[in-house]
Amino acid sequence: MSASAVEAFSDSARDLLSRNGAIARLRVLSDSQATFDRTAWQEIANAGWLGVLVSEDEGGLGLGLRELAAIAEEVGQALLPEPYIAGSVQVASVLMGCPSGTLRNQLLERLVDGSCVSGLAWQEKLGQMQSADGLATQLVAEGDRLKLSGKKAFVVPGTGAEGWIVLASQQSEPVLVWIAANSAGVVCSDVPGVDGLPTATLTFTGVEVPGPHVLMRGGEVIHLVDRANDRARVIQAAELLGVMRRTLSLTIDYLGTRKQFGRAIGSFQALKHRAVDAYIQVELSSACVQDVLTQIEQGGDLAALASRAKSRTIHAALLVTRMAIQFHGAMGFTDECDVGLYFKRALKLSAQLGNLNGHRQRYLERSTPESEVVSEDGAQNFPSDANWDAMSETEFRQMLRGFYSKNYPDSLRNVPRRLHWHEIKDWYLTLSQQGWVAPAWPKRFGGMGLSPEKMIAYVEEQEQYGVARAPDMGIVMIGPLLIQRGSPAQQEKFLPKIIAGEHIWCQGYSEPGAGSDLASLRTEAVRDGDAFIVNGQKIWTTLAQDATHMFALVRTDKDAKKQSGISFLLIDLATPGITIRPIKDIVGYEEFCEVFFDNVRVPAENLVGELNQGWTIAKALLGFERIFLGSPKQSRYAMSQLTAMAEHLGLFADPVFAGRYAELMLDVADQVSGYTHYADMVKRGEALPPSVSLLKIWGTDTYQRICALMVEYAQEHGASGLNSELSPSGLNVPAIMLNSIPATIYGGSTEVQKEILAKHVLKLPD
Repeated sequence: MSASAVEAFSDSARDLLSRNGAIARLRVLSDSQATFDRTAWQEIANAGWLGVLVSEDEGGLGLGLRELAAIAEEVGQALLPEPYIAGSVQVASVLMGCPSGTLRNQLLERLVDGSCVSGLAWQEKLGQMQSADGLATQLVAEGDRLKLSGKKAFVVPGTGAEGWIVLASQQSEPVLVWIAANSAGVVCSDVPGVDGLPTATLTFTGVEVPGPHVLMRGGEVIHLVDRANDRARVIQAAELLGVMRRTLSLTIDYLGTRKQFGRAIGSFQALKHRAVDAYIQVELSSACVQDVLTQIEQGGDLAALASRAKSRTIHAALLVTRMAIQFHGAMGFTDECDVGLYFKRALKLSAQLGNLNGHRQRYLERSTPESEVVSEDGAQNFPSDANWDAMSETEFRQMLRGFYSKNYPDSLRNVPRRLHWHEIKDWYLTLSQQGWVAPAWPKRFGGMGLSPEKMIAYVEEQEQYGVARAPDMGIVMIGPLLIQRGSPAQQEKFLPKIIAGEHIWCQGYSEPGAGSDLASLRTEAVRDGDAFIVNGQKIWTTLAQDATHMFALVRTDKDAKKQSGISFLLIDLATPGITIRPIKDIVGYEEFCEVFFDNVRVPAENLVGELNQGWTIAKALLGFERIFLGSPKQSRYAMSQLTAMAEHLGLFADPVFAGRYAELMLDVADQVSGYTHYADMVKRGEALPPSVSLLKIWGTDTYQRICALMVEYAQEHGASGLNSELSPSGLNVPAIMLNSIPATIYGGSTEVQKEILAKHVLKLPD
């Protein structure tokens, strides 16, 4: 279904829920300990929600999880109290998987039309993730009659339901049976829930089960129930996304209107930055849920993907809703304030069908550690150009691995620092001659023209093999900018030489005393005939000593407002009057430089864009830089090193380490999802929005947290140099950690990025 069709589902659900009075009804039901409202349930059925997953020939809509997730997100925002997941996902999925029969067909028909409210009774103990675990409810034959005995816990719905589909065992064979609520021997005990809506404990004592009420038996029963539950977990994740999205909206409104000390509290930096943290969690959750839905549609591992979606949204929803209560102060802790209801709904959903730790562990168990996926045996056919999108991901990855194995120097694998041009030049030229040096550039400019999905694979395979990063600002920054905004003459002059490795670029933005405040720069360019005369100084210029050219921001109008008198120049560093001085960093490397300009003459044709419009161009370039710095590249590299160390030291046997490792795996997976979203914008030629800053914040923070865990578990080796005791190829843990520190500084510090998001995305007051 198209994006517009899915959006139509969202709009329809939003419209229904706006008239449904969900929160008011939730308060009434909570006070009465009732489980649902029949009239509201019928409205849901009439809207088609209960039949989304039911095939058209069975009276449903014959759609998928994506459409149901669109509804669920709106449900989360509205706090619908009715147990729609039990009906529309669990019961619908199980009945669709059962063989056709009179009772099964009747139940399915009554589910879709809303006349039968039922649930799936499968769970028997706390923390149960798989339906086969500890299955004690028994169906026993007594003569020609069948009787059911046992207990089911955490069942939804409870009192008021017409009955339940119950998972049981008959002589070690799993069976599904229909039990009507009014059957003799059935006791339904409602247990109050934190959100005011109860779950039920069902006790069966010799309940007679007519033969036709056995809906299914055999080994496929367990698979069917587990699949239904995993689909429910994905929809729970979408509902949690809605919960946190609405909570954040309420909180942002409150921060903008509540005043203290004569100012809106949303202007206080401490609150603004925490609000940005909440926003990042919401957006990561959204990217995660959408990516999970896509991978499910492509045949991915439903169990692992369900656990991934549930893990992210549990963590995010609890963080966002707790923060909302704090931001609302004492009022947030009252029953009258709605944010408390959202927090309690998040608690409820976070506990049902597996909690955070359970899903992280399950995801780790079903996922392949980073280092294990590396294979150097790849295809030996290395085309310079091909229809990459038509190539399967497996073929594409094998091709890259084979190429690296054959061509990349072993001595340069997993180098824990930025390499200088003379060290990596041969590899750069190898990629250039192969036509693979600019994977994201359009083919007409000499690039590979990779889709975002293939670009992710390209980055991942480089990191898995340990390919070092070359001086690449020409490829990842100025090249894409000139493709979008340069003149044809500039494109013709500069782009081919970037591809060929003849021009090596560095960035001239930061200046002493200005730092991330680029609008305060003082390097001046004065027009003199057909040239600009440049005077001033740049600092923190990465690998300027290796560069042949610099793209720089210069002040061309001292009388204009700070951001209005800036222009964007391309400078040949061989021009007389330029002095470059390397700066030794905390690790001992000379990665940064300061660059001095003394009456440097730059051709006027090297002005990119219009005079005094450099700030607009700079913002576009910062978008490219932030999407690059927020790419999974660094985190994937660090994760592969952490995995190698963990395997070498046997750390996966430690459940504490395994839990923290799983959390980082999930964080990187969601970073990949977010990166793909923004990379797709670049691919379409769209301007990157200010929200791209979230990618840089999350990516660099994740990178540092991976490195910190590596140092912690390396113990004494965390303070030593290259050490073969940590991995087969050796590992320099402190060097990796120290290299991660400036990641949150360059390209605009984390604090600056949060200010951008607070102002331009959340619209919080200054």
